[in-house]
Amino acid sequence: MKLFVFPGNIEDDILAIGAQQLPYMRTPFFSQIVKESQEMILSLMGCPKGRAIFLTASGTGAMDAVVANYVSTKSKAFIIVGGSFGKRWEDLCTYYNLPHVVSNVEFGKDLDYIKLEENLSREKPEVLLCQQHETSSGQCFDVKRIGDLCKKYNISLVVDVISSFLADPLSMDEFGIDICITSSQKGLNILPGISVIALSERLINYPFTSTNYYFDFKENLKNLTRGQTPYSPATSLFLQMHERLVRMSKEGLDNIIASVRDKALLFRELCQQNGWSSLAENPSNCITGFFLPKNGDVLFSKLMDSGFTIMPGGVPNYFRVSHLGVQSKEDLMSLAQAIMAIENGEK
Repeated sequence: MKLFVFPGNIEDDILAIGAQQLPYMRTPFFSQIVKESQEMILSLMGCPKGRAIFLTASGTGAMDAVVANYVSTKSKAFIIVGGSFGKRWEDLCTYYNLPHVVSNVEFGKDLDYIKLEENLSREKPEVLLCQQHETSSGQCFDVKRIGDLCKKYNISLVVDVISSFLADPLSMDEFGIDICITSSQKGLNILPGISVIALSERLINYPFTSTNYYFDFKENLKNLTRGQTPYSPATSLFLQMHERLVRMSKEGLDNIIASVRDKALLFRELCQQNGWSSLAENPSNCITGFFLPKNGDVLFSKLMDSGFTIMPGGVPNYFRVSHLGVQSKEDLMSLAQAIMAIENGEK
């Protein structure tokens, strides 16, 4: 099966790490794995002097932790909602009964950055929550530009980079980001189960609140000084992640992003040739979203019958193809041919 979903196809030798006998985690060996993983992931995020909290949780768990430990210390949050994942920030702030204001962005559309500045100047929030890439639509927001506005108005910036990390340019230090969130099943291209919260150097001594037992930042940061997590981690996933980070550190961030971008541009050219229109005004390299004019109701199931899996989108007849994971030019061309055959009723 060719997987154009998250995490995509994974190399056999990376998968094999997860099939090994499980080492005990309370050892110097595993502590070294954690410390090295922290160093490598912070380097790739452009935040080498920060800290990284590793949670055995999904990306939503990490978002929950950030809201409970950090956003709860702020007088007001400003939330950019451009799809279902931006809405998740809103739902979390509502759940914790935290003061917040929402700026809704039309699905698949880019931000009006002039209007954003007007809203920030008027609302005077202490923290801004957004996605770099709204995964439900494929839209990529200009986090550098958002960061410049946050610097101008002294607003702390928190960004969900779960699907854009290692696909789109990112530098926490350069963009002025205080907290970034990612997870294992996207750009890191391993199985789901680990989420990562990267804290900028500015927040190392921040007085986080302790309103969540399992996700408590203070407890996690204390344990990370010895290369451990406070509770049992996803040990095999840690070993897979460590190996992935070693390989990516050798390959280099620019080369990784260029590879993902090349695959995205190729498939978008195939979409254009076949008359499949896009949605996102400024698409992320991570995915290509497209509308299928005919037979969209059967595309997903028929593609699976043909050995391909893609992702449905947030609106009817809209589909998304991930460019993460192991995929070749030939794979993308074969996928486009299979979609065209289904559209034409040939399958």
